[in-house]
Amino acid sequence: MPITHGVGDAKELENLITAIGREPGGSLLVMPDAFGTVHRQLIILLATRYGYPYRYQAADGGLMSYGVDTVDLMRRAAPYVDRILKGAKPADLPVQAPIKFELTLNQRTARALGIKFPAGVLALADEVIE
Repeated sequence: MPITHGVGDAKELENLITAIGREPGGSLLVMPDAFGTVHRQLIILLATRYGYPYRYQAADGGLMSYGVDTVDLMRRAAPYVDRILKGAKPADLPVQAPIKFELTLNQRTARALGIKFPAGVLALADEVIE
């Protein structure tokens, strides 16, 4: 069963990731919010020891990520914003959910951790960082 933990500062974040990393089968899901973005370097540093960050963090040295394609999300938001600026009430517009996701794998980090991605996973990846 998932357990959620909120953190308020870098020290709490460090303590939490370290504790999760010590648990057998422990995993970390970082929500795409301002706190995670601001502290991404610390998250990458700590999570790489245990093996989990998300998309833009994979490019910064994390192992892998699977998440929303933010470029596609923003591209789809522009016409929506245009409708609001032309007078549409936001409450009258349909809710939009992400439709495009991307898998990013970092081979450099995998080699450093002694991990080999299976060929099938590599074939599914949208981006493989060498």
